[in-house]
Amino acid sequence: MINTKEKTELSPSLAIKHKGLSNTGIMLIITIGLFVLLYIISVILFKDSNFAKFSVFFNFFNTKAYLLAISLGLTVVMITGSIDISVGGVTGLVSMVIAVMLTENGINAIWTIPAALGIGLAFGIVQGFLVAYMEIQPFIVTLSGMFFARGMISMLRIVSIPISDKLFMKWSDAKLYIPFLFNESKRGVRDVAYLTPAAVIALLVLIFLIVLLKYTRFGRSLYAVGGNRQSASLMGIDAKKVTFMAHVLCGLLAGIGGFCFTLFAPSGNPANGLRYEMDAISSSVIGGTMLSGGVGLPIGTFFGVMINGLVARVVPMLGLIDAAWPSIITSAFLFAFIVLQSILSIASRKGDVVQILPYWLRSWLQIMFKSNTE
Repeated sequence: MINTKEKTELSPSLAIKHKGLSNTGIMLIITIGLFVLLYIISVILFKDSNFAKFSVFFNFFNTKAYLLAISLGLTVVMITGSIDISVGGVTGLVSMVIAVMLTENGINAIWTIPAALGIGLAFGIVQGFLVAYMEIQPFIVTLSGMFFARGMISMLRIVSIPISDKLFMKWSDAKLYIPFLFNESKRGVRDVAYLTPAAVIALLVLIFLIVLLKYTRFGRSLYAVGGNRQSASLMGIDAKKVTFMAHVLCGLLAGIGGFCFTLFAPSGNPANGLRYEMDAISSSVIGGTMLSGGVGLPIGTFFGVMINGLVARVVPMLGLIDAAWPSIITSAFLFAFIVLQSILSIASRKGDVVQILPYWLRSWLQIMFKSNTE
């Protein structure tokens, strides 16, 4: 075995201590750095495609606003060490319900808002109760919820239903321009950046969760339960209630995500929401949320979603027109971040990165280091 004294004699590049930054900080820095790097490379490669325009940058977010709402819900649940894979089905169900309400029942568009929130809350309450109080595995519970949502979509309609309601389309087409962010062409035409209503909603959700997780007792309880459930209980935290509320909040955000998606793509389609749970999980993990629980930040999830949007935009421009390529590249990022999370987790428990290595490899490195210094 390598004792403490021997560990300190190893190369500084191998003996990485975790005294300045937490795992959360390290993951956040890596995520932001990756996004900035990918964006700079994209601007350089596609400078003839106006990639550096403010409007193009904001469109990454406008087109993925619904994913941010869904991913933030997954972030809350995953911080507690749980999971919810029904969010894609809930998104699709909300979209189809809104389409049926507006096109076939003539209901005022205002009522689509409580309908979307109600559907999300219903899923969150039922699944949260089964996971927290009945102690059923969250994967099984939410898998059932996903199948139920998909079945309900097919029960409503098996064909696409375009939305033409005037008020809802007015919401969908609205733009909040940002007058100080613009690019001017040689002809003097200004291309002003803007946010869609869905993007504004997603940003408000992001700000709300940042405040909730950082400055409230409930937010601190989420991290405590995810970090060590038994210790949290000893501190007087009701772990079951916290887990239940996390699932309720995730369901609510899935409903909001479904509403935002319908604003982005105003139609009900049986394929809406398919595999969105995977996109949400990957965005959360790439954003620094650990699957083991106890680690994660909403702002990290935001950058995870932005990376997802950047990949979806850049891949076709590289000539990879097959729709599967963005998923392949995103899955590669997801794999890399899961491995990185595992390394950080083990290193934080054992003291430094060297202890992750097998004993025979550590011994070999020690011998090589000593022979080089001599």
